[in-house]
Amino acid sequence: MRLDKFICKSTELTRTEAKKLLKTGVVQVNGEVVKDGAKQVHENNEITADGHCLTARESRYIMLHKPVDTICSNVDEIYPSVLHFIEVDKAFDLHIAGRLDADTTGLVLITDDGRWSHNIISPKKECNKVYRVWLRDNIATQAVEQFTQGVQLQGEKSLTKPAKLEIIDNTQVLLTITEGKYHQVKRMFAAIGNKVVGLHREQIGQVALGELPLGQWRYLTPEEVASFS
Repeated sequence: MRLDKFICKSTELTRTEAKKLLKTGVVQVNGEVVKDGAKQVHENNEITADGHCLTARESRYIMLHKPVDTICSNVDEIYPSVLHFIEVDKAFDLHIAGRLDADTTGLVLITDDGRWSHNIISPKKECNKVYRVWLRDNIATQAVEQFTQGVQLQGEKSLTKPAKLEIIDNTQVLLTITEGKYHQVKRMFAAIGNKVVGLHREQIGQVALGELPLGQWRYLTPEEVASFS
């Protein structure tokens, strides 16, 4: 992780305060003075500040049932950040591993472990995301094969990766994708002439939202955390 982030995880300093501390030249990594907050460090490095050894707090892994009219951002915009729901110290030092649109509900994973979240959002990891989708028009049965083969999104050069489409009824489906392109689910159905009118993420990898109430959160179990390693 970045050195300035490590300092924040080891102290009560904010990111701005950590950068100011670095400029004073009192921070050392393995015996060498480092002033660059962007320097990548590991928890097994010896990191000191003014001669005191720093030890990062354990990383946090959280799931949240996201309501509508909230955003997956560390900054409030038109709608408030989902991080307001997380009642922990320094909640806004956390980040969201895989965002949802403001009008989308469902499972959001939140952490301060960048390497862990990389395993969720990196296209190379092909982490499954399962969405329940409500559609304006009846879904055609041939859409199952279309999504398996991949569809052409507007503005994209290549087809989407193979996706699994399970038809629940005429206007409700379950869609499993391994990518995270901009507005991907909505654009996939637009590509076959339909429109998404409701969207809810039920599962990421092996972690399912389950019965967690809307707007509530909980820590992931060790088994859930390890499933993304």
